[in-house]
Amino acid sequence: MTRAMLSLKPGLYVTATPIGNLGDMTYRAVDALKAADLILCEDTRHTAKLCAVYGIETERMAYHEHNAARMRPEIIKKLQDGARICLVSDAGTPLISDPGYKLVREARNAGIAVFPVPGPSAAIAALSAAGAPSDKFYFAGFPPVKRDARAAMFKKLAAIDATLVFYESGARLSASLTAMAQTFGDRRAVIAREITKLHEEFREDLLPALAAHYEKHSPKGEIVVLVFPPEKSIATQKDLDAFLRRALGEMSVKEAAATAAETLGIARKAAYARALAIKDEK
Repeated sequence: MTRAMLSLKPGLYVTATPIGNLGDMTYRAVDALKAADLILCEDTRHTAKLCAVYGIETERMAYHEHNAARMRPEIIKKLQDGARICLVSDAGTPLISDPGYKLVREARNAGIAVFPVPGPSAAIAALSAAGAPSDKFYFAGFPPVKRDARAAMFKKLAAIDATLVFYESGARLSASLTAMAQTFGDRRAVIAREITKLHEEFREDLLPALAAHYEKHSPKGEIVVLVFPPEKSIATQKDLDAFLRRALGEMSVKEAAATAAETLGIARKAAYARALAIKDEK
């Protein structure tokens, strides 16, 4: 594909921008922003700096959580009239803990084409370099600010068999890590901050140690926290027998075996064979 200027079709272009290093801007994103009729910005002053670097002179308009409800009808009307509009956030991919979901939803409901212009995302960038298990992950966004709501959120997430990915501000990092340690225990975690910037840092340790470190060294900016999945305990034959004896008092052999296999993390065939043997003992 040659580097010809894009000829954009009418529609909404969800356009990713760098999270730090401006060199991460894609050719397609630059072309889209240049060819668009309008750029919707979380902060027009912030996006103006990016546009200056790449010679983008397209008109910019603010679209953020404080004016979104008022602006959406006007934007949808422009799109219905055939406008080509790019949506950007201050950094990274719009809608990933950034404004935009309702606009995309309303555009699609109105039959307007919505196109992704993919690129940087802090969550994916952190996951790719942190060394945490990446085959399964759960993106939880920003934890609640209030202590009780935050604790309730962590409690719901505690049993998920996947790496947990959070965003957090520097000012609240220590408090969040302390709450995580209280709920998740001594799990390993990675703090990724200043990603793609000069002072990029990936710090890995147990949650209590990380909480203690950042209580003394409060960082600035927004941070990605990756919490390793819970370690699976290895069930013994004694554990399996005890579980099955209890379950068989309330369930069929098939149900008891299936429940044991899922709960204890063992092969269903082995659990079924043992359930049959215990049933025959009675």
